[in-house]
Amino acid sequence: MYERFYGLNEKPFSKTPDPRYLYKSRQHEEALERILFAIQEKELAVLTGDIGSGKTTISRTAMDSLDDSSMVVNIINPRLSPTQFLKTIAKRLGIQDIKYFKQDIIEQMSEKIAELYEKHINPVVFVDEAQLIPSKDTIDEIRLLTNYQLDNMNLITIILIGQTEFRERLQAKHYNAFRQRIGMSYHLGSLSMEDTEKYINFRLRVAGRSEPLFTLSAIKVIYQYSNGIPRTINTICNNALLYGYGEEMSTIDDRAIKAIIDDIRISLA
Repeated sequence: MYERFYGLNEKPFSKTPDPRYLYKSRQHEEALERILFAIQEKELAVLTGDIGSGKTTISRTAMDSLDDSSMVVNIINPRLSPTQFLKTIAKRLGIQDIKYFKQDIIEQMSEKIAELYEKHINPVVFVDEAQLIPSKDTIDEIRLLTNYQLDNMNLITIILIGQTEFRERLQAKHYNAFRQRIGMSYHLGSLSMEDTEKYINFRLRVAGRSEPLFTLSAIKVIYQYSNGIPRTINTICNNALLYGYGEEMSTIDDRAIKAIIDDIRISLA
């Protein structure tokens, strides 16, 4: 709708986790590098952050960077019992005729992972929304997957991506054994005011516009109401572009931001 008016090739503030739009702030770049290192070392890794902080986009970027030497298993809804979790991984690894009993599934997976090792293929399991994992039993099953190893190396990589509450959940004493298996842990925070400005202009450039579109005063209001959370920034900016297009505004100022903030009922809370 507004793309041609603002000289854009596409919508720059979509909520989909498109790796092309990953703005590499210092912490986002560090999070990505740590995940890639965990994959290289075949570690169990945990990435956490607030809702909308960019965790899923980082994971998709990591997936896209892998070559044929990795087999990616991506679980986006981990509300699974231990057996369901194992069956899901087994199916994604290409195991046929998956057994009914958990111990038999574990044996099938052991054979498959050994087969992949012989072919120099590293299975990489991404678990998004890890805070939805329903029980300690399922988390214990994830821990036990790290037992697939040789004397000098692990044979499977597991990346758990969850909201801040998942990080807090793992601090409980009964998760001590699980925490001891974690090879990499990183918490993703919100963007600073400076990074918010760079983030907005970066996404505009990816979408095809080289000139800034939002005034500094507008960005300051966006930062104030978004608390530096990328997903909220996207929501505000997308609505601001719609508003600006309707008002035939050549640039988006703080007046436009305040107008749409009221419309979409975003508050500092």
